[in-house]
Amino acid sequence: MAGDGQRPAGRFDEVADAAERAFRLLPAVPRDLPPPGDGKARGVARRITTDPENVERDLVKLVLTLVELLRQLMERQALHRVDAGDLTEEQEERLGETLMALHDRMEELCAEYGLTLRDLNLDLGPLGTLLPPAE
Repeated sequence: MAGDGQRPAGRFDEVADAAERAFRLLPAVPRDLPPPGDGKARGVARRITTDPENVERDLVKLVLTLVELLRQLMERQALHRVDAGDLTEEQEERLGETLMALHDRMEELCAEYGLTLRDLNLDLGPLGTLLPPAE
């Protein structure tokens, strides 16, 4: 059957049914939502809100989240190098000053957009949060 150019119709029906179920999970417009009080409990829709007034702030939040993740990774790597004795005292001092300056600048940028470093910690659902808890 695969060699004659025909595909099994049953498989396409399965895929179409799966796609239909998936799109029903995320209503595209309010009219697709069940009326309030119909007795059915429903979870929060996982849609991106594209409010033009919040786009800049949300984009800044995403970028700052990535920068904060990289900053924390660099900080951990630096601590491992210090613990391993790979750095001179001067290098340790310069690295510490650089990391503190970066942390301070991150706080300034967050404040400029009405965010905190805690706001940058994305909830990844069952995986937990993106960033480790603040110490």
